[in-house]
Order: sequence, then C-alpha cells, then structure tokens
Amino acid sequence: MGGGVAAVLLAAGGGTRWRASGGSEHKLLALINNTAMVRLALDHALAAGLKRTVVVTGAVDLAAVIPDGVTVLHNEHWDQGQSTSLALALRYAVTQGFDAVVVGLGDQPFVEPDAWRLVATTTPESPIAVATYHGQRGQPVRLGAAIWPLIATTGDEGARALLRGQPELVVEVPCSGNPADIDTMEDLQRWS
Repeated sequence: MGGGVAAVLLAAGGGTRWRASGGSEHKLLALINNTAMVRLALDHALAAGLKRTVVVTGAVDLAAVIPDGVTVLHNEHWDQGQSTSLALALRYAVTQGFDAVVVGLGDQPFVEPDAWRLVATTTPESPIAVATYHGQRGQPVRLGAAIWPLIATTGDEGARALLRGQPELVVEVPCSGNPADIDTMEDLQRWS
C-alpha cells in the first residue's frame, strides 16, 4: 500500500476576505460555470491521476461537492492557520506510506491537471518542487517525505517558510495555466 504520490487539496479556511467583499456563501462553494470553485480545483487534482486524492476541510461542509473515492480529512483546528491543515495531511500521508504529497489550494480553480502531474513527477532528488507560472512561484508544490519533519505545524504559512529558508531543496517546474487565488467577489468576476 505504501509509496507513491498523493494529491492534497487544502480547503479548510474561513474565507474572511470573501465575506468582507460581499460574498454570501462560503467562497469555496461559489459557482464558476455552474460548478463550485472547490470542485473545479478538485477535478483538476483528480485528473492528474496521482495515487490518492485528499481534501482537507474545516470551516465549511464540502461533502455535497466532493465525489466518492476522495479521502476527506476534517481539520478541527482550521482557524489556527494553514499549517494545521498541512500537518493533518502529512500525518495521514505518513500513516499511508506515501513518498510525497503534491499540495494545492481549493481557491485556485484554474490550476490545470498538467501542473499537478508535472510537479508530482519531478525528480525525487529535489525534495521540494514548486510550480512556476511565467517565472513566478505558485501552486501546486510537491513535498517529499524526507522534509516533512521540517515543515511548520503552526501558523498560516504551510511550507512557505521552508521554501524561503532552504532554497537549495527547491526545484522550480514551469507550468501553464492560471494560478489565480479567488479571495474576493472581485477576483471571481475578474477570472470567471
């Protein structure tokens, strides 16, 4: 059962900027072309064909938009920052014996399946692989098992501090697509 790479979609946050911009429902449930934003992001992760796809939920119940076959982890501590969601996913990955996880965000519905695949299949000699778009780093990010103990388990940065602090561990992977975050109603109007 062990080995392989899992896709992890972080979808636990409260969406405070979305509500402040006038959004009524939780942003992850906002519709883009009649599909919930988080479902679009999840469909792209699933289409990458990795060994398993995991969604970390928290602030809002996403059960109605998550298809069968996806592993759902509920983060009871979602309000303590993104690192708690990543830590939960990594604990799960350890129990399942994965070699790496590829992490993306539920509010980035336009990251294409190829970005997930390219980052997932980057040489394992580089413990961290990060997607780039026109030279700018974005999501998803592959995290090899060897560096999981180095990742912060508190705060709202996930693995970003490790990427900044140990650049020798990181390889950049040029990807196509749109890594836009949908954080406000204006973002949704701009990108959909």
